[in-house]
Amino acid sequence: MAKQHDHSHDDAHAHEDGHDHDHEHKHGHEHEHEHGHAGHSHGFGAHHHHHGDPASHGRSFAIAIVLNAIFVVAEFGFGFVANSTALMADAGHNLSDVLGLLLAWGAVYLGRKAPSARFTYGLRSTSILAALANAMFLLLACGAIAWEAAHRFSAQPAVAGMTVTLVAMVGIAINGFSAWLFVKNSKGDLNIRGAYLHMAADAAISLGVVIAGVIMLWTGWYWLDPVISLVIVALIVVGTWGLLRESIQLALSAVPAGIDAAAVESYLRQCPGVSDIHDLHIWGMSTTESAMTVHLVTPDGYPGDAFMDGLMQAMKQRFSIDHCTLQVEQGTTDHACALHAPA
Repeated sequence: MAKQHDHSHDDAHAHEDGHDHDHEHKHGHEHEHEHGHAGHSHGFGAHHHHHGDPASHGRSFAIAIVLNAIFVVAEFGFGFVANSTALMADAGHNLSDVLGLLLAWGAVYLGRKAPSARFTYGLRSTSILAALANAMFLLLACGAIAWEAAHRFSAQPAVAGMTVTLVAMVGIAINGFSAWLFVKNSKGDLNIRGAYLHMAADAAISLGVVIAGVIMLWTGWYWLDPVISLVIVALIVVGTWGLLRESIQLALSAVPAGIDAAAVESYLRQCPGVSDIHDLHIWGMSTTESAMTVHLVTPDGYPGDAFMDGLMQAMKQRFSIDHCTLQVEQGTTDHACALHAPA
């Protein structure tokens, strides 16, 4: 036997979606049917995640995009005048970052869209796609820089060191400030972290260009330019690899990195009246929100609304699981999930 449990907390209405429970219940039914779940609960929260202020995100993205777009044009122009392929290559890298910021900003906006009949979770998962795209942009940019650096070992043209140094110093200021705009929420949101890493990587590149520019200005050691470039590329790849790995895992509906699935299973099994659990699934709906479905075997029957409410609150507070779908069974028949059924 399976018991349906419909529940909505008042505080869920304060979530950034702003959609009412009736609307969510209507469209959430489609998800329940797909997975064979007879019960569901809603309770979006932010206990361990740091969602931040959406308006603040918008301002940060707008400021960073405008500053970096202007700098891209200026850097390319000065690079052409100074005969510096390093500056022109960095301008191209910065252009990819502007595109990455636009992508991440779009994901933040789409993530606030209310669910619909077609997209019953809304468009939250666009933030996962944006984080993945940002990581790929960074790695592609690193590949382009490494390629250019390798060519400069065999051909070392004279470079206007003073121009390179001054322009790169401006780049440090702009990219450092842009990274600071995102640092507050970079730990709690993979999408925002992607934007932060983009800007921090640019600041590091600009610092390397400054160092190379100063040394070349005084010594004429033009081989330093590709050496510094390769060192910076290595540092960026190391910093980006974690972002790429985590975003791919979320895109494949893996358990989010901050959630211990074994601990969740252990907690559910020790709940009063629960003799067994099965078909436990935990995945990320976005870079800041997670969901869970599980079948609870309770031989004594439905444990009551208070039990269900307490269990959902525990999932939010202990494990940062925002959306729970719970199915209660007495264990008299085999309720095997289609995903686990024999081939």
